[in-house]
Amino acid sequence: MPRLMSVSLTEDAVRDRSKTVTRRMGWLQLAPGTRLTLCRKVMGRKRGEPLVRIVDVEVASVRREQLDTITPEEVRAEGFPQMSPAEFVAFFCGSHKGCTPSSTITRIRWRYLDDPVFDQTRDHGGR
Repeated sequence: MPRLMSVSLTEDAVRDRSKTVTRRMGWLQLAPGTRLTLCRKVMGRKRGEPLVRIVDVEVASVRREQLDTITPEEVRAEGFPQMSPAEFVAFFCGSHKGCTPSSTITRIRWRYLDDPVFDQTRDHGGR
């Protein structure tokens, strides 16, 4: 059974398949090939609130990197095309307790299982 991951802030980007990357605090044991089910909200649901499953994905790559090294291309891949890298870093730090711009985070790239075209070698991360 795939592991569940919340994408509540980027649900529209997941639904339109423009989000292909996420950054997380933790998720240290995740490995390429792992299947994830992206959901509206996983933790913090009220009693009786349904688990809304959006789509299944497969992890293509996982790496640790300093948050403030994010590029404009990566901010778009995160599902925030309107933000600059500095805005994204401020947003991320504001929503993750204890996170600073120099924090090392986990960058996760996935492929949508219903996407027949996926270049496994294309993970330069905007660099």
